[in-house]
Amino acid sequence: MADDRPLYRDPWAKREAWRKSPIFTTRSYLRHLFPGFGIGLAAFVVYVVVDETVLKKRAQNGHHDNHDHH
Repeated sequence: MADDRPLYRDPWAKREAWRKSPIFTTRSYLRHLFPGFGIGLAAFVVYVVVDETVLKKRAQNGHHDNHDHH
C-alpha cells in the first residue's frame, strides 16, 4: 500500500495560507498605500492648468473693466 502523502504534515498550514496570498505582497502593499493619490494628483494638475490659463486671462480682462464703471 503506497501512500503519496508526505510523512510530515503541518497542522497549521491552513491557518498560515493567508500569508502567501498575493494581496499581502510588497508590491500590492505599496500600490495601495495611498488610495486615490493618482486621481487627486490628476485633479490638482488640471486645477493648476486652468488657474494659470483661463482664470489669469479672465482676471486681466476683468481688471480693465472695473476701472471703466467708476
